[in-house]
Amino acid sequence: MASPGPKSPALQTNMDVDYVISYRFATTEKETAVKRFERLVSALSSVGLATEVRNGNKHSLLVFVKVASEEHLFGEVYRVNDWIHGVRSAAPEKETRRALEAEPLHEAERLRIIHQLITNPVTEGGAGITPKEGEWENVESVFALHDHAYNKEWIKKWSTQYVLKPKDLDEIRDRLGEKIAFYFAFTQSYFTFLLFPAAFGLSAWLLLGHFSSVYAVVNCLWCVIFVEYWKHQEVDLAVRWGVRGVSSIQTKRRDYKHEKETTDPVTGETVQVFPATKRLQRQLLQVPFAIGAVLILGTLIATCFGIEIFISEIYNGPLKSVLVFLPTGILTTVMPILQGVLTNFATQLTTLENYETDAAYETAMTQKMFVLNFITSYLPLALTAFVYVPFGQIIVPYLDIFSLTVRPFAENEKQLQAPRSGFTINPGRLRKQMIYFAVTAQIVNLGMEVIVPYLKRQGFSKYKELQSERAAKRGGTAPSPSESDAPEEAEFLARVRSEAELDVYDVQTDLREMFGYLSLFSVIWPLTAVSFLLNDWLELRADALKICVEMQRPTPRRADTIGPWLDALAFLTWCGSITTAALVYLFRNDGIGPDGTPYNIHGWALLLSIFASEHTYLLVRWAVRVAVSKMDSPGRQKERRERYVVRKRYFEESLTLVGRMPTMAQAAPQVDRGSLEEEVRRESLRTFRPEEKFWGRQRGWQETALIGARFIERA
Repeated sequence: MASPGPKSPALQTNMDVDYVISYRFATTEKETAVKRFERLVSALSSVGLATEVRNGNKHSLLVFVKVASEEHLFGEVYRVNDWIHGVRSAAPEKETRRALEAEPLHEAERLRIIHQLITNPVTEGGAGITPKEGEWENVESVFALHDHAYNKEWIKKWSTQYVLKPKDLDEIRDRLGEKIAFYFAFTQSYFTFLLFPAAFGLSAWLLLGHFSSVYAVVNCLWCVIFVEYWKHQEVDLAVRWGVRGVSSIQTKRRDYKHEKETTDPVTGETVQVFPATKRLQRQLLQVPFAIGAVLILGTLIATCFGIEIFISEIYNGPLKSVLVFLPTGILTTVMPILQGVLTNFATQLTTLENYETDAAYETAMTQKMFVLNFITSYLPLALTAFVYVPFGQIIVPYLDIFSLTVRPFAENEKQLQAPRSGFTINPGRLRKQMIYFAVTAQIVNLGMEVIVPYLKRQGFSKYKELQSERAAKRGGTAPSPSESDAPEEAEFLARVRSEAELDVYDVQTDLREMFGYLSLFSVIWPLTAVSFLLNDWLELRADALKICVEMQRPTPRRADTIGPWLDALAFLTWCGSITTAALVYLFRNDGIGPDGTPYNIHGWALLLSIFASEHTYLLVRWAVRVAVSKMDSPGRQKERRERYVVRKRYFEESLTLVGRMPTMAQAAPQVDRGSLEEEVRRESLRTFRPEEKFWGRQRGWQETALIGARFIERA
């Protein structure tokens, strides 16, 4: 059945469904599948979730889940946990219903809590359902349904709005959770900050030329300010969204394997421990992994680089204009295979390191992926800038080893021979390569992220329809899953079946390498920031479109930072201080000699330039960090205000208790002849310490005043 149209009633309601669980049993015996399905529904019911089941595509069932009663949300339990870990400044209400009425759950928080009810271990109050693992291997996915009415308004609004406002980010947070909201906030901040380097880069391109030292200094300073400002902005957003310090509340990995149990000295709880020394030994395997990745990917890139140089600048035979794309074809074919192998190896290595929490596992995996992305993204430019241009005259004459790639097309040996002398490198090659990565590659990536997946999905859907029609004509088609649908549910179920086939959105894949090109190599072509400014504006809208159309609705996740990518930004900024200094020294004022190579280069001067630039970067970063830390913000004001209110309330409660105590005037007994005789009698019955006798000679302030007056009169 075709997907419902944009004005279909099926897009206006989600039937009060909170989550959909796709249960696939294509490769499972029916008896086993029935037992596992019964166990699934029973587990959901045990945590207060109501269920409905409908037929799905390809031997699957769709289990619709919603909270049977709002009391089962236990939202207050999570808020109390936040308060214990310092995420919330003020203690929440103890009574759940009253607390939720005073501070209702926004949509993302509600969906996050329900997802925890489904997936959390039974010991933590959840159903313990882990898709594709163990006894739940038939559970293919757990996803929330898109709100298509909201998505339509969202895309329409963003397509006519140039800048995202804080209200827009709050709306994303309320709908999709803090983790995705942080990504959009980062991208928006990056876009806003790009306005300055774009304007300055345009001016530098017009007035200062390429490899300008002035542009290099300003660009490095901009990178430092942006990274330090974003660190400040992260804290402000975390406080504003009530997730400051939420990273301290980390969920344990189900695959974590402990070796012993011990008692936590702070909480007194029993904790499972894996020796840090053993994990460190396994983490050291990252060093050979990084070296291996550099060798494998670097060899491929360097080989294709050599082939491309040979064909474009040495080969002078037939089909040269076509053969020059041969290295690109090799990279396009082989690079994804090698990246897949290395990514799989990185996953196994990260699993071997046996991290206790999901956050620690994600950080370690991101670091390994950053190494792979760093090599594939920046090594081609580095080879051109620091190998081809300075040493081209030495290396190129020996590149005839790559003649094997075009020998079948050459007419004679002369067309394959590299000149032993008089070779001139192409000084514009570096700039053209930078323009490719800054403009062409970004357009291609945008198309691969948004357009190609859409076309693939539409083509695959059309192919399945044609297959079904042909099978129906032959009389061998399987019953359509929509045959048992109620008429009023048919369009809605068709939409759900379509969403069940979509991919899962991973926000980490969208934190890409644009910042690296700007910090490392933009001095080559000052218009880099202009290209990235336009691309970033499109990227924001494309990511929103991808979430709404191409992906399942993301499960809301909490976060108080963009994670390990923040460290990657700082690392790229540091690297930029080195590469920029080297590029400016090598190519200052377009300093290309008559043979196309940089001239008047001294190794000691190059190293001195790099050394001075790096240490200047460290000093400037410290100064910027101190300056930014002095900045106030609404988020920090809110945090201080909440803490002040808490302290003030406790102080007032303490004063109330003090006010209930009797004053000295109220507590002082009346002194007369009878009380004095009673005091003498008590003193004769017990022995008093000197201190007690000292403080027992006068009773109340009246007697103190009377005796003091007598002393004054006698003086």
